[in-house]
Amino acid sequence: MSFVRIALVTVPLILFLGIVSGAVAGSGSSNPWFASLAKPAAMPPDWAFPVAWTLLYIVIGLALALVVGARGAGGRGIGIGLFVVQFALNLAWSPVFFAGHAIGAALAIILLMIVTTVATILAFARIRPRAAALMLPYLAWICFAAWLNHSIETLNPNAGTLAPAPSSAQVQL
Repeated sequence: MSFVRIALVTVPLILFLGIVSGAVAGSGSSNPWFASLAKPAAMPPDWAFPVAWTLLYIVIGLALALVVGARGAGGRGIGIGLFVVQFALNLAWSPVFFAGHAIGAALAIILLMIVTTVATILAFARIRPRAAALMLPYLAWICFAAWLNHSIETLNPNAGTLAPAPSSAQVQL
């Protein structure tokens, strides 16, 4: 299979799964719980997150396509496996943070994501150095996201209790 054919599968798949994870979790500033949290001064504007994640998912999808297309390359299976693990952690982060309101658990997930992304980059570098290079902006962003996660946790020690009360359809007389 050519790189283009593989990329026509990997890029939309990675992008779709990332979007679904965020949508299912209710991620973003429209989430009432998240909107109520104190945020660090370095927090990017709301529009930056979907733009950044869309670009990053496209780029890591291309990186994966390069490695998938490296038939017969030593360590290819390990590289793909590490990519799958770090991406599964990526997909788990939004539901844990935005839907579960578990900032500490989300921080643990993103730290594991950083470790497995570094391992993925090292494995990709042995297979296709360009694939490893394509993963670097993603690594930088998730390191920044980990700092944001930690900062939000520090600024909101009781964040789990800030969940909005469920609305009731009952009328009190």
